[in-house]
This record gives sequence, structure tokens and C-alpha cells, in this order.
Amino acid sequence: MSSSTTIGSLALGIQIIDVVAQSDHPLRFSDIQEQTGISKSNLYKYLNTLIQLDLLYRDQKTGSYSLGYKFLEYGNAAMQNDDFIERLTPYFKELSNLTNMTTLLSLWVNDSPVITNIWNTNFGLSIGAQVGTKLPINSSTGKIFAAYANSLEITNWIEAQQNELANFDVAAFQRELKGIRKNGFSFAHEPLVRHVSSIGLPILNYKNELVGAITVVGFEEDVPTDTSSEMMQQIIDMSKEMSTVYGFKEKGK
Repeated sequence: MSSSTTIGSLALGIQIIDVVAQSDHPLRFSDIQEQTGISKSNLYKYLNTLIQLDLLYRDQKTGSYSLGYKFLEYGNAAMQNDDFIERLTPYFKELSNLTNMTTLLSLWVNDSPVITNIWNTNFGLSIGAQVGTKLPINSSTGKIFAAYANSLEITNWIEAQQNELANFDVAAFQRELKGIRKNGFSFAHEPLVRHVSSIGLPILNYKNELVGAITVVGFEEDVPTDTSSEMMQQIIDMSKEMSTVYGFKEKGK
């Protein structure tokens, strides 16, 4: 990661912290060295520095390393300063202006995906929903939550929704979800209003877990279906940008 615009030693220190943070148990010196490839003499210096800064903690009895209490302070500060809507609002406004369509933010609330915010530049469009509306599994938003399901609660919702819909093709739906995970977006002819279509996109965090869903809603003829079109690529890029706010990184980058 060394370059003229980065500090290599700082990057190595963060690498050590990442290794410790990603482990589900305290690590020995040899474990850290094996995973980082840092020489013994340099690793001792890094670890001692991180311990003095309270970024790492060394158990005197076992000699193993875990995260220090400083991360509790940082975490509490981040939670106090983290306003989900405030962070994402500029992106949603830009997305609405770019597409001239309605954009939605949906979060998982209690037992289903729910619209929490609507940004509307196309005032002639009725999407048949408002803030607080629960979205079904066959909406583009519902498909995003199904594709990136990461809890038993969402899995139970998927099963219940499938049972409620007549002639639901589970095998075809699973194939569609696989494609959504691969490509990073979903399409749907919205079930709430005729002649309305939408694109759903995930907002992911640093663990590649779903934080929320972006939905771009418009008349069928306005919603881009060509994934190689300039507008579609801009929409996808913007959704990835939103995910980077929460630490998401694409594989290989």
C-alpha cells in the first residue's frame, strides 16, 4: 500500500489492528506475525506502540492480544455522531436529480422492509406508497432484502411472503436473487401501481451486510433496463458510493 501519498508504517499498524479485530478470540504474537508477515523485531515495536496508545490490550497471563478500550471510546463517539439519514440525504437528492425520478430509502423495521424516506423530483408520479409503507418481496426493494438476507427474522419474512403469493416460483426467485447478489441491483414492475417500475440497490457496510435499500421509482418507459447505459452505471456507482460511507469495499480493491 506504500505510495507517495500514504504512510506505510501507519498502514501496517492498521493491518495489525484489522487482524486482531477480525479474530473471534485473542491472538498470540505468532498468530499475528503469520497473518501479517511482519518481521519479529518490527512486530514487537508495532505491538508495544499500539498497547501504549490503548489501541491493543495484552493479557499478562496468556500474552495474547485483543482490541484496547480506545475502540469503545471511538465506537461510542461514532454512534453519537452517526445520523443515517443525514449522511445519505445528499446522495439521494443527487440521485433524484440525476434520474428525474423518485428515490426511496427503505430500512428493516420490526418484521419487514419499510419506506423511511422519499425524495421526489417527479411530482406527477404516484408510487402508491408513503413513508411507513411495508414493501412486499416482489418489489425491487423486497428483492434486495431477500438477496442480502442476514438474519433469521428476514429469512422468516421471505418464507411467509412466498407462502402468501399465489403460484410463487421459488426456484426462479432463487435464481433471480443469485443474479442480484452478483450484479448488485434488482428490477421490478412495482406491485403497488400499474405502469410503474423500479430499480433496487443495496447499501452495504464493511462486513458486506445490508444496511438499507435504495429504490429508484419511475414510469416504466423512464426506468433504465439496459445495464450498460450511462444512467444505469451512474446509479450503480452512486449506490456503491453510499456503501463506502459505511466502510464497504469491493473485492479486489
